[in-house]
Amino acid sequence: MKPVVAITMGDATGVGPEIIVKALDDQGVYDVCRPLIIGDKGIMERAARIVGKPLAFRAISDVAEARFEFQNVDVLDLANLPPDLPFAKVDARAGKAAYEYLAKAVALAMSGQIGAIATAPLHKEALNAAGYPFPGHTEILAHLSDTRDYAMMLASDKLRVIHVTTHVALRKACDLINKDRVLRVIELADQAVRALGIDRPRIAVAGLNPHSGEGGLFGNEEIDEVIPAVEEAKRLGFNVFGPIAPDTVFYRAAIKGEFDIVVVMYHDQGHIPMKVLAFETGVNVTVGLPFIRTSVDHGTAFGKAGKGTADSRSMTEAIYLAARMARGRTTANSH
Repeated sequence: MKPVVAITMGDATGVGPEIIVKALDDQGVYDVCRPLIIGDKGIMERAARIVGKPLAFRAISDVAEARFEFQNVDVLDLANLPPDLPFAKVDARAGKAAYEYLAKAVALAMSGQIGAIATAPLHKEALNAAGYPFPGHTEILAHLSDTRDYAMMLASDKLRVIHVTTHVALRKACDLINKDRVLRVIELADQAVRALGIDRPRIAVAGLNPHSGEGGLFGNEEIDEVIPAVEEAKRLGFNVFGPIAPDTVFYRAAIKGEFDIVVVMYHDQGHIPMKVLAFETGVNVTVGLPFIRTSVDHGTAFGKAGKGTADSRSMTEAIYLAARMARGRTTANSH
């Protein structure tokens, strides 16, 4: 059975609805999954007119009502926004609606009614204006699913990275790198890559400091925290290598193909190589949740909202990856 992938509409004042329309105007998406939008039918109809795609939308109130027909898209319609909502403006109504789409998707995932969630971008200011003080999707999903142990993975056809720390100041990130956290992210990296059908993932661990600390000359984090984590991971049976100097590990992973995923220490260490290699096609994955969640690797793009020009490739790739990971999890569970 093709998995049901719920696509949350994100912030309706941004490009989310438009890139969803473009992504679902692809027969290939329906070949790998059964897509279902969680959002607002009126907003989606407006987006289809803007991008000039011949999609129709069916409002439903339950997953069981979905037909999953190409170009006749099912929308689990929460009907919580006016159809003339302004574009490219922080709006608490859009922030509240975006949160409600996520909450509905999580409830469906936790009850087993859908196989995965793919999210369009939301706006942090709008979320906060609506009374939801979260820095982003990841933290909301962890809160809604009562998950305490998770990590961000970015994936493309050339490179995968998974983060030990993410949205914190660089100075604080250094303090958060410890053996237990590094070891846990190695475990999450193994779990995520196995969901993609790779039986024994090759996991590289990037150093924090130049030349991975050069034996303590440029910092002791590798000696005190990273190396003990890698050694413990090896004892536990993980196929892990490192720490490897951060100025070479991405070349070895993306160009030479030596590794399936790289554990990175902080936000920009992972994001910069991913943006260079796959700016338009990278996918964000939250690893450690009790369900599959993928997302576009960009924001609401207010400068393009309402113009029909936003690139939808990251949204398409997010749906494809969600379907692939959902099939991988189902296969693993069946064994």
